[in-house]
Amino acid sequence: MSRPTGRVLTLLELLQSGGTRTVAELADRLGVEGRTVRRYVGQLTDLDVPVESVRGRYGGYRLAPGYRLPPLMLSDDEALAVLLGLVAGRRAGLTAAERTASETASAKIRRVLPRHIARRLDTLVEALAFTEQSGETLDTPDAEVLLTIADAVRHRRPVAIRYIDRDGRRSERTLHAYGIVAHAGRWYVTGKDARIGEDRTFRLDRIADPRTLPGSFEAPAGPGPAQRVLSAFATAEYRYQVTLRIQGTVEQIRAHLPAGVARLEEYAPLAGEERAAERWLRVELRVERLDWLPLVLASLDRPFVIERPDELRGLVIALADRLTSSARQA
Repeated sequence: MSRPTGRVLTLLELLQSGGTRTVAELADRLGVEGRTVRRYVGQLTDLDVPVESVRGRYGGYRLAPGYRLPPLMLSDDEALAVLLGLVAGRRAGLTAAERTASETASAKIRRVLPRHIARRLDTLVEALAFTEQSGETLDTPDAEVLLTIADAVRHRRPVAIRYIDRDGRRSERTLHAYGIVAHAGRWYVTGKDARIGEDRTFRLDRIADPRTLPGSFEAPAGPGPAQRVLSAFATAEYRYQVTLRIQGTVEQIRAHLPAGVARLEEYAPLAGEERAAERWLRVELRVERLDWLPLVLASLDRPFVIERPDELRGLVIALADRLTSSARQA
């Protein structure tokens, strides 16, 4: 949004707060000159906003009595995307001023949303949790899936879901959902799978047709939803165990391999190995596929050693050969 457009909207907000505002007051609040205020008023008038001019010693501008902006016309998906962005942004290292702006924007959106949508979105915010690795850009899941499960979390109601696992297998489950968690760019729900009586973590983008069921359940004591998701990742079985040594800082490595993906520890040279002048870290990952790792390692632009598996070495060599071949053709 350009600064003049932003100031016109700020002018409208000031006038909506009620009363008559003098040109001097508006100019001071907007950080512009009086003639610029008059130009902004003209732009509002061109948009059919009924701004009245009040003459006299205490004159200035005001909105016509009874004027209100029409309700904000957002679909459920649009409202969800905007509100999730604001909520996630408040956890992404924003400055105090940016956090305040995010909170006030969120409050304004809630005020003008239709009541039934506002209630569902408030229920969603209460059901959300974030891990320390949730600062990445988050995918926006299907609105109905997210809102239905949030309602089940809030009211401790069982929910029936259809789920597709990472191998493409389809199943129908009844879930006692404890909470919705943002982690490493994705949304998850953690809870008890009622059929097997064990806790499970599910990706929201793999869930379809959620239906709230009769009955209720008690939330268990112990770790919160975010910690449960992290524990599920720590104990999950994957096809490959990858061990690397990378020369660089924690920050350099974490920029490409966040904590939800890789575990870092200090590398202690073995007997007979020369201690390097620069720091090396051992990096361990458990992954289902290896094909994405060569590009990540190349983007690190840091020296690295592949300890295992051998298949990864082959993929890295193949990528290097393709890049070399392309460079020679150029």
